[in-house]
Amino acid sequence: MKKFERVEYIISYLDSIYPDTPIPLTHKNHYELLIAVLLSAQCTDERVNQVTPSLFSLANNPDMMIKLNSKKIYEIIKPCGLGPKKSKAIYDLSNILVREYNSQVPESFEALESLPGVGHKTASVVMSQGFGHPAFPVDTHIHRLAQRWGLTNGKNVSQTEKDLKRLFPIENWNKLHLQIIFYGREYCTARGCDGTKCPICKTCYPNRKKPKKTNKQ
Repeated sequence: MKKFERVEYIISYLDSIYPDTPIPLTHKNHYELLIAVLLSAQCTDERVNQVTPSLFSLANNPDMMIKLNSKKIYEIIKPCGLGPKKSKAIYDLSNILVREYNSQVPESFEALESLPGVGHKTASVVMSQGFGHPAFPVDTHIHRLAQRWGLTNGKNVSQTEKDLKRLFPIENWNKLHLQIIFYGREYCTARGCDGTKCPICKTCYPNRKKPKKTNKQ
């Protein structure tokens, strides 16, 4: 199967099993989404969704968040891991939003990535899932699956993002990145599939006998 055939098959197959792509992180506004994505670094979405209701009941906008101190934020978000770093980032970025952006989450990659604790992936998630702009956030699942499916050499996450954007139509990006994440969690898991077991791996590479080694981020 040639690469363009794999791309067409992957789009079709993922659409068939994931026709709907609900956003995994529970949120009610752009600010809540930004904070939830920040908290999801090295943490499961499930854990984040367990923690954020307590935080957002106290502060679901930057004006309310800066009335809390970093210590209080830390106490709430501690189960998400990296508590000291994340609580400081949340407090500091909230101050910046109030001071420089009229308490609004900016609708710009450049502005988002300038905020404390916000990298390219977080900005991409907010721009795609929050504002609806085309983006292809690459997490560990997408990075792993793109290599197993022969869509990238997996040199690094940035290269994987470039390769996927080049291969898939821009109108598919926002839905597709969620579909791949869902598939990576359910079928092509890190340990449950080694590049030879899940339906997509077996269809794309029916003659693959040995496990496909993948580079981590």
